[in-house]
Amino acid sequence: MNPTVIDGNLLKLVITNGTIALRNDHQRINELNVFPVPDGDTGSNMQSTMMSGVKAISGLENESCEKVAKTLARGLLMGARGNSGVILSQLFSGFAKAFNGKEIVTSVDFVEGLQQGVKQAYGAVINPVEGTILTVAREAADKVSEIVQQESDLLEILEVYIKEAYESLERTPDLLAVLKEAGVVDSGGAGFNVIIDGIILALKGEILEDSKFNTVPSVTQELSSYSGTGEDFGYCTEFIIQLTNRDKFNKDKFVKRIGRFGDSLAVVADEEICKVHIHTKTPGDVLNFGQQYGNFATLKIENMTLQHSETLLHTSEDGNDDCGHEHGKYDPNGNPSKYGILTVVNGEGLKKTFLEMGVSCVINGGQTMNPSTEEFVTAIENMNAENIIIIPNNKNIFFSAEQAAKLIEDRKVTVLPAKTIAQGYASLTMFDSNQGLEENLKEMNDLIANVKTGEVTYAVRDTEINGVKIAKDEYMGIANGNIVCSHKERDLTVNHLVDSLIDEDAEIVTIMFGKGVEEKELEELGLYLDQKFPEIEVEFIDGNQDIYSFIIAVE
Repeated sequence: MNPTVIDGNLLKLVITNGTIALRNDHQRINELNVFPVPDGDTGSNMQSTMMSGVKAISGLENESCEKVAKTLARGLLMGARGNSGVILSQLFSGFAKAFNGKEIVTSVDFVEGLQQGVKQAYGAVINPVEGTILTVAREAADKVSEIVQQESDLLEILEVYIKEAYESLERTPDLLAVLKEAGVVDSGGAGFNVIIDGIILALKGEILEDSKFNTVPSVTQELSSYSGTGEDFGYCTEFIIQLTNRDKFNKDKFVKRIGRFGDSLAVVADEEICKVHIHTKTPGDVLNFGQQYGNFATLKIENMTLQHSETLLHTSEDGNDDCGHEHGKYDPNGNPSKYGILTVVNGEGLKKTFLEMGVSCVINGGQTMNPSTEEFVTAIENMNAENIIIIPNNKNIFFSAEQAAKLIEDRKVTVLPAKTIAQGYASLTMFDSNQGLEENLKEMNDLIANVKTGEVTYAVRDTEINGVKIAKDEYMGIANGNIVCSHKERDLTVNHLVDSLIDEDAEIVTIMFGKGVEEKELEELGLYLDQKFPEIEVEFIDGNQDIYSFIIAVE
């Protein structure tokens, strides 16, 4: 097809085709990783972001271009994962603005959308870097804006656009030295071009297929405190809510939102009450969510692992309200706490450690599992606290956390600039729930600025970075984001790494070890540190994390 005008149905079709193109090719984009570490996730983040947008528009039929574009933009924003996903969502958000009030759009409108998208994406990034997806989108949009006319054929325009986009992509290593050194082009720009390729294929009549199209990858959320029990089967949770404002209660929306907490869901509602049955690992969060709609008439929670049940609100046999055991952090009166801390970690040991240090909500994620903006928003909405502090623990998660914070209007949400697990862990040692918010943030930020981060992982390809020659499958030591060593033996790598991190000001070294690390390695590392740095206090934590054998915090 060679359209000069586009309606909502065609816009939906081409965007969906572009999304499938990226989904089918996302692993190649993942492999365009600057560092040869096994955590390349740009392609995964971008395709998950696009899938969220496509899912949002999937039910739209015969709608205006304005409606499709706005719905797409909202879906992308809520589903944005990682820096690349957030930037992609901003490109399409700006794109949608050019369609305001338009039932159909021309090629001129389409190109204006491309230009608006670039403008918004650049504005959303605090320090825009050239040689990235931003450059590719900008240079391609500038090219077609010079030639487009009202009667221009969209297919012809986009073929000029994609030609310039690929030429721009090939130039990214000339603009960003780290790309040239690693011998790759920008992965975000490459992913963006694949989307445009899919759009062009749709205009040519080639509709792509994807057998997995109906599934949208998701990062599992673990809300509230670490349960310890019910790990295998969770809790059978039942309650009846006396609805306080029936006019504002929408059963379909209620089912969709509460369904995120578990499975085996059944909801029955009439004009006055809503009855819920759900199997969940986080019953406290289900109750917090349900209480937003009214007061509990009945409530029961059964531990399916232990095969016994008890009511959460009950009295002892003698009628005394104090039944003699803890009911967890759930407050039946709904009184908000002063603080709520939300963080992102991977590994059961790390999750347990962070929760023990005062974190109230953990989203399971990190490298290769970047949570979306919506997952942050949902977690925040289910935290009963006046002040919420988000600790991202990953530079690729920071942007999504900030986007989520902007969407919350009824509470104070602050994103701490902790971009590594080590920084996040160290910052929590300074948190004091008895202090004011500003005092807490100052002390936590001060420690983040001074903590050093070390990581040990393995290489997925041969390369040379910053003068360090790296062979595939060797262990690499990464200090504050820079590869400082590479060895065949893991013990030599971690020893070399701690040597580079510890200086005369260091006082505490915390070593979080991951899956596959043996007790003998830990004993030898402890002996090495004790002999070489006898004045240093050393702590070992079984993090059980993936990808990184060791995560080290030096304070």
